[in-house]
Amino acid sequence: MHTHQLTVPRTARYYTLGTPSEQTRDLWVVCHGYGQLARYFLRHFAVLDDGNTVVVAPEGLSRFYLDGFSGRVGATWMTKEDRLSEIEDQSAYLNLLLKQLLQQVPSDVRVHVLGFSQGGATVCRWLATERVPCQHLILWAASFPEDIDFESVKAAFEGIPVDLVYGTQDEFITPEKLQHQREIMQRLGISPQVHTFEGGHTIAPELLARLKP
Repeated sequence: MHTHQLTVPRTARYYTLGTPSEQTRDLWVVCHGYGQLARYFLRHFAVLDDGNTVVVAPEGLSRFYLDGFSGRVGATWMTKEDRLSEIEDQSAYLNLLLKQLLQQVPSDVRVHVLGFSQGGATVCRWLATERVPCQHLILWAASFPEDIDFESVKAAFEGIPVDLVYGTQDEFITPEKLQHQREIMQRLGISPQVHTFEGGHTIAPELLARLKP
């Protein structure tokens, strides 16, 4: 048996708050977590919609039923199956989306990238390509993926302010995991600002508003 690959056109879906224009000062790219859909995820970011900010929520390319064979649907950025191809596909997708958006806003727009949960690993892999003009990275209930080549991608994160955010009742966050993440960031030369809130595995709009420059 031989494995073959074929690159095909694919329709990707994304949602926006605000309209890109010459008045846009801040552009946020926010990537959802496992099993979420972008249109619902984007609702958490209404607090950023001030007339000068555009928030775009791309949706993972793979969708599935969350329970059985019908009902609610969620999306995922990747699985362990053919993972390298999926990583390349998601980076190509996000690069194309950002390129189109940047053509509609001033050249000095500030680009903020936020990854929530699984979306955090996605945006880290994306930024590691060194093709993303990012001025601010937020990892919310998220972590750097273990498969990043820390030495070769260190330059990609140089000079980017990083906010690390998590809820104190988040069942996926443990002291051991937090310590491990700090060690990873130290290897990348990152000294994040750490923020916590009373809550679980979710976005807290009040804290999000305070992270906006």
